[in-house]
Amino acid sequence: MKKIAAITMVRNDNFYLRRWTAYYGRELGEENLYIYLDGKDQPIPDWCPKANIFPMDRVEGQIVSTDKRRILLLSEKSNELLQEYDLVIGVDADEILAVDPRVGMGLRAYLSQLDIKGSVSGLGVDVGQHLEKEEAIDESRPFLTQRKYARLSTRYTKPSVKATTSEWGSGFHRIQGENFHIDPHLFLFHFGYFDMGRIEARFADPDRREGGWTKHIKKRSKTIRQVTHHKAYGWEKATKWARIMQSIIRPPYAWNKPAMLGLCIIVEIPDRFSKIV
Repeated sequence: MKKIAAITMVRNDNFYLRRWTAYYGRELGEENLYIYLDGKDQPIPDWCPKANIFPMDRVEGQIVSTDKRRILLLSEKSNELLQEYDLVIGVDADEILAVDPRVGMGLRAYLSQLDIKGSVSGLGVDVGQHLEKEEAIDESRPFLTQRKYARLSTRYTKPSVKATTSEWGSGFHRIQGENFHIDPHLFLFHFGYFDMGRIEARFADPDRREGGWTKHIKKRSKTIRQVTHHKAYGWEKATKWARIMQSIIRPPYAWNKPAMLGLCIIVEIPDRFSKIV
């Protein structure tokens, strides 16, 4: 099988990092995880002793400029890793790249049998909270046993897996100068805004307020409103059509990003995904 690394950068976000290290450590081997801490003032996590953890100088500034500097650093580090690894997965700490359980293969085994020329993407699944049906998240239980609704999102259809040296765009949303390919059995689950209580708590974080995150966080709570008030479609047909649309339609400002005509497609996540994360 191929040797695969996963890379991310976090700042004071142990809630997601614990889940990230548990999932990717199980799928790829903890020794193949590379975690960059945004600021040397953060404590070194003690729950992933085999992972490669690097405290870095804080990336100061507003959200747009800091995102660009972070992704430049992660692109450089991932390109270095590709001298040792066959593939590198670049994702945020609140993102889980998963194989459809129907395939019957883990992430490493599945990616190993793909012929990846440049990169591969999972279909973006932005998990929300149905405020009329779902309680606050219990971090001791698997996320997808508690959350059943999501928006199929172009924003999270990212070229997360790359096989060649290249530069990601901000937030891993594209690879500069390269096209993307959405695999039919890969899904990128985004959990950053799947709990209203956690969103509200982020408003109180001074680091994020100073970095211009307030407007960004308010915007992302939109997913919760959408899954609460929109009809949920069946997973199989909706994901198939979303994948087709995103593969064909491109925004006029970025030919190498997916688009979906602004459609809001809410789906119910099948039970077969419930124990993944």
